[in-house]
Amino acid sequence: MEKGLIAIGAGMAIMTGMWTGIGQGLAASKAVEAVGKNPEAEGKIRTTLVMGCALAETCAIYGMLIAFMLIFVF
Repeated sequence: MEKGLIAIGAGMAIMTGMWTGIGQGLAASKAVEAVGKNPEAEGKIRTTLVMGCALAETCAIYGMLIAFMLIFVF
């Protein structure tokens, strides 16, 4: 029973990667729309997009780290 619950917890932790991918895709699509509407602001939009994607990717890496810890430590 305990191993099954650990596996479920690890699966839920890995799902952060899925939600991160969806969020980054939405952010990229909105950034492309914004550049299409205002090409002069491309530099600022790109900088903000890269910072936001880096923050989102950090969340996915933490989820993967937690999943690895659940699988290999417990």
